[in-house]
Amino acid sequence: MFDAVSWIVFLTFFVFFVVLGFFAMFWRRGDLKLLNEWALAGRRLGTWLMFFLVGADLYTAYTFIAIPSSLYAKGAIFFYAVPYVTLTFGIAMLAMPRIWEISRQKGYITASDFIRDRHKSRLLGVLVALTGIVALLPYIALQIVGMQAVLTAMFSQTSTSLSPTALSELALVIAFVILAAFTYVSGLRGATLTAVLKDAIIFVTVIAVIVVVASGGDFARAFAVKPAYATLPTKFENAYWSLFVMSALALYLYPHAINGIQSATGVKTLRRSTALLPLYGIGLAGLALFGVVVYGIPKALTYVHTYPAATQGTQVVPGVILYSLPDWLAGLAFLGIFIGGLVPAAIMAMAQANLLARNVVGEARKLRPETETRIAKYSSIVFKFLALGFVFVIPSTYAVQLQLFGGVLILQILPSLFFGLFRYRLGKYSLMAGLLVGVGYGLYLMEYANKFLVWTTTLYVASPFGYLYIGLTAVLVNIAIVLVGSLVENRVGPVPRPAVAPTTPASTVPPAPSGNPE
Repeated sequence: MFDAVSWIVFLTFFVFFVVLGFFAMFWRRGDLKLLNEWALAGRRLGTWLMFFLVGADLYTAYTFIAIPSSLYAKGAIFFYAVPYVTLTFGIAMLAMPRIWEISRQKGYITASDFIRDRHKSRLLGVLVALTGIVALLPYIALQIVGMQAVLTAMFSQTSTSLSPTALSELALVIAFVILAAFTYVSGLRGATLTAVLKDAIIFVTVIAVIVVVASGGDFARAFAVKPAYATLPTKFENAYWSLFVMSALALYLYPHAINGIQSATGVKTLRRSTALLPLYGIGLAGLALFGVVVYGIPKALTYVHTYPAATQGTQVVPGVILYSLPDWLAGLAFLGIFIGGLVPAAIMAMAQANLLARNVVGEARKLRPETETRIAKYSSIVFKFLALGFVFVIPSTYAVQLQLFGGVLILQILPSLFFGLFRYRLGKYSLMAGLLVGVGYGLYLMEYANKFLVWTTTLYVASPFGYLYIGLTAVLVNIAIVLVGSLVENRVGPVPRPAVAPTTPASTVPPAPSGNPE
């Protein structure tokens, strides 16, 4: 249960979290009026700090809430998250060092900077920036859904005259005001230091629950109740691999992931931290199992069933924690999940702000470095509270499915970014057409698969292949348009090998280090 001891632990560590966030503005001092310092921490993060920061991009409410919730409701297909983690870091090891090197040399901060100059198209850069901004809004909203689930569980165990929902909404607003304040003054430094605390707490939580559940025989009981969850139905085999392959490709297309890798001190640092990141896959697998384990803990299952069917899944992880761990550890675990939504939300909002200031507003008018940073700071606050609005007007189940559509959206910048790393002769008009058609087709398939009603799935039947992830089909159409269109463009008029020009004044980017400081 969540008692006074749990509250004391939760609040004590939350205060420490807030102090850490504000203290970060004095850590490794830099000129926070420059976007390079505010948004990338001066590109001075070493191996372990990169490990925790990029890990914060993975250990989000999608991991804590969406995957266990989906496993609880639908079964083994949602174990796709486990191989996806392994594959995505392999992709990162190949592509991200090259992006870092080019970005460091040319002064890029966002993926849109790279795409704009690589393909010699300001309009393509703007379209990619807008796609990234839109794709992240529901992703931030999902972080808030996860935080709200934890707060609802906490307040449901507390006697009060106000409803748990009203209290959780008030607590969310207060938390986001605090988050907006320390993000504004500390930038990525604040997110980095708090990410260390968050991930440490999550690792402790996952290990503790797995040990308790394994020793109590709850795994055996859970799979006895749901034996079908141990196997993948044949009809979902294609859906399974398409989900994990496309999710692996999508993660490092998200603006906040690119933002994270740009903050490394050097390529060796980036490679070492990426090599360590599969460790997070162990914890992710453990969290995913919560969606099955809940069936082996009768009290936790009874607790989950007290909620409406549409929101039961969001209470799976809180329920397992409440009825598996001692009170003090439950308080610490709930804090880990709560700030596990706050920290990624901060990183995502900063990435959106960078895109808006640099690649949307910055394309319309020339900005001084200080003005660019000021726009980014203010817009990061706006994006946080815009996403917060999703929670008050959209049911939680709908928010989760909207986030999954974010993956369909972000996959459409794959040809512009990943292909652009290794192939120059791609037509800019073909890339724009592929992006727009891919987004439009993905949206149509989402509506079609859900019979033009509320989105409850991102899979559709693609005969003769059975179920497939919509993101796969949409990006294949996109790639086909890009390749065929580029052949036509190159025949009509050869596209010269572009020289990538810097988009940032040299004064805003420090000179490249002669060595590789760690």
